[in-house]
Amino acid sequence: MNKILQMLQLQQQLNDATNGEGWENGVTKNGKRIDWKRCAYLECAELIESYPWKHWKNIDAKPDYENIKIETVDIWHFIMSQALQDYKVKNRGTIDALTRSIGALPNYSAFSGPLEITEKNYYEQIETVEKLIKSLFCETSTEKSIEAFIDIAIQSGLNLDALYKLYIGKNVLNQFRQDHGYKEGTYHKLWNGIEDNIIMQQCLDTQEGITADELYSALEAAYPKK
Repeated sequence: MNKILQMLQLQQQLNDATNGEGWENGVTKNGKRIDWKRCAYLECAELIESYPWKHWKNIDAKPDYENIKIETVDIWHFIMSQALQDYKVKNRGTIDALTRSIGALPNYSAFSGPLEITEKNYYEQIETVEKLIKSLFCETSTEKSIEAFIDIAIQSGLNLDALYKLYIGKNVLNQFRQDHGYKEGTYHKLWNGIEDNIIMQQCLDTQEGITADELYSALEAAYPKK
């Protein structure tokens, strides 16, 4: 459960730094309205686009599972943010309480174990993503959305350990983006023709056990100076 707790704490810190304290009330420090559910379902749409679902285009293509994993982590940012907001605004308890609720979910045991290979076909996998979209707008339970997300993570080839590693990488990258003009529109996501997500993954894979500070320094060294 420590990894779940750490991710929730890091997401809280990132949201506090990016949106200002009190973002749980639905408005950023700049007066922009926050809608985590919209953020999550748009990321779900991007994940679905990584599957060759179109019957009229690239019909022999294969799913882009590396990008599917990245999109899954992006969804996790927003699912956690919605959960943190719900627990704060609805007085449901602390981050520790939210962590315990996640640990009690029926699919958490499978998620926290060894990586599993899904036997679902592409269309069944897409339907799993769509179940999360439905839960965002049809369920009143925060836990139901998290449960639906865990199903997506498992079928995408991510158990808790793998999700944690990628989340830490993406969290550092998000902070790096904010520090380098993401909100102002001056940040460049393509680094010498390569998307920053890929650079981040390469940094994670190059050094085993890389820390958040070391990853940030590696991104700083790789970021184009112009």
